[in-house]
Amino acid sequence: MQSFLGFSGYYRQHIKDFAKIAKSLYKLCDQQKVYEMTEERVKAYEELKNSLTNAPFLLMPDWKLPFKLYIDACGEGLGAALHQTQIINDKTVEGPICFISRQIKPTEA
Repeated sequence: MQSFLGFSGYYRQHIKDFAKIAKSLYKLCDQQKVYEMTEERVKAYEELKNSLTNAPFLLMPDWKLPFKLYIDACGEGLGAALHQTQIINDKTVEGPICFISRQIKPTEA
């Protein structure tokens, strides 16, 4: 599990809500606990795997155009998505440039 999370973590900026999806899987990496693959963790694993294979196309930033920053926070984590509206193939498209997310630590809650 640790290898899978390391691999998927490398691509975390391509995956919306990465920290939220992977939260239950990171708990499996604790060496002091028994490895228990619950239904919730299987669902999270499958969702993360699906997100890796179907990640959205990220735009390259155009520094001359304005950016849009979408943010979200809750008691479990923080997330943000940086978007930009660009003209691609004669079509106006708003798309993501990157995603960022992380879990809230117990001391931050």
